[in-house]
Amino acid sequence: MNKILITGACGQIGTELAEKASELLGHDNVVITDIRKPVNTRNPFEELDVLDKNAWLSVLDKYQPDTVFHLAALLSATGEKNPELAWKLNMNSLLYVLEFAREKKIKKVFWPSSIAVFGPTTPKYNVPQHTIMEPTTVYGISKLAGERWCEWYFNKFGVDVRSLRYPGLIGWKSDPGGGTTDYAVHIFYEALKNGKYTCFLSEDTALPMMCMEDAIRATLELMQAPAANIKIRSSYNLAGISFSPKELANEIKKHLPGFIIQYQPDFRQSIADSWPASIDDSVASSHWGWKHKYDLEKLTKRMISEIRLKIS
Repeated sequence: MNKILITGACGQIGTELAEKASELLGHDNVVITDIRKPVNTRNPFEELDVLDKNAWLSVLDKYQPDTVFHLAALLSATGEKNPELAWKLNMNSLLYVLEFAREKKIKKVFWPSSIAVFGPTTPKYNVPQHTIMEPTTVYGISKLAGERWCEWYFNKFGVDVRSLRYPGLIGWKSDPGGGTTDYAVHIFYEALKNGKYTCFLSEDTALPMMCMEDAIRATLELMQAPAANIKIRSSYNLAGISFSPKELANEIKKHLPGFIIQYQPDFRQSIADSWPASIDDSVASSHWGWKHKYDLEKLTKRMISEIRLKIS
């Protein structure tokens, strides 16, 4: 990677990816795009509607990136409220990027998949790399279809596309984007601001999670790995830690003893119930050396420390 372009760069992942990539490549070599302007950035920025093919071509011609990180998407909970837009945005924009790569306008593509590709028929624990995938959300359906397109473009045209099935991501530098696992970010803000939180999932709903810092590192390590090491061209399982709202609340109480949590499950509960509780990412470890660093204790301590600084 010498010059990269990030779509959805003002989102939860994009914000931190742009920051870390700029440390590696320099701000001028990390072009960020979104449909909204960033509050503050040192990177070249372009407003980009990823459903506008001509706008895409204009940006690619102007900056000539060798790598595109295509992050723009509607997430699980938001997508259920507007399924037609979710499918259109998530699917059509990916096909544009894959076509640009086939036409040699870009050399390498990163596209994020998700644990949303799994469903109620998937094994609940330690989900293997290859397993049953019957997603129940439009977001999950689009991600499963996207995985198949990515593999097809690699097999048919040799497009160097790489992907990770992200678990729930927990960070402090930007707001979450409308996912079912977002409670694990909101809870820290509410704990520090108000000392209490009402969770939209039931207390024992265990889900795969990951510190954003680990996720960004995994993304860059995947993209920097030699092509010969990347043997999965649909999407790699990625795992960090798994916990329930109750387990997270108990860890927070070690730092904030007066914290109170209540549970009022809403429509997101059925989405979470369709997803696995833990993921086996041993294939990623074997192929390109992936290993997470944050456990629940370390994650909780870091989130409280960083968010306390942010809101003070």
